[in-house]
Amino acid sequence: MTIQVTYRRTGRLSMRIVKNGDVHVSAPIGMPRKEVEQFIEEHRDWIAKARKRSLENQRRRTAFYSQLPLHTRAQADDALRRLKTLIEPMVECHSKEMGVNPSYIRYRAMISRWGVCHIKDKSVCFSAYLLLLPEWCVEHVVVHELCHLLEPSHNARFHALMDKYYPRWREARKETRRRCKMEDDDE
Repeated sequence: MTIQVTYRRTGRLSMRIVKNGDVHVSAPIGMPRKEVEQFIEEHRDWIAKARKRSLENQRRRTAFYSQLPLHTRAQADDALRRLKTLIEPMVECHSKEMGVNPSYIRYRAMISRWGVCHIKDKSVCFSAYLLLLPEWCVEHVVVHELCHLLEPSHNARFHALMDKYYPRWREARKETRRRCKMEDDDE
């Protein structure tokens, strides 16, 4: 385990565990190194528990994503065919309802996001791993990305659009996170 200390403009000491299990400590500029070391020492139990929790979350995520094998060309082609069959009718239906028209749809094996909307060229990209989710959760991601064609940010207007076009979106997001133990707020 590595402990990395960064001095920055902050009013207090804080620490977090990053994905690889290392500890990142933020300290106010000018704070003596001795105080920082004491802070770390006082939080050894927290560090051990948080590292264990973080590594367990990583294990769960790995187990979740490994359910969809994409190692061979045949596996990737099969996933793409199933993904198009699932997503394209949803995009067509919701695009008409919302009055949007994505310029094109792409698919990639993304594990950091379920979908991405590129505002400049009005394209959307969906993760192959959506195949691991229930259809109603996939539909939430489709509507989410299409809403970005109307509102780029996650502001009140965006959430109002989600409420209008997919009222179950909060429930779907919660179920999606439960299934894969994602920590990220973005789909």
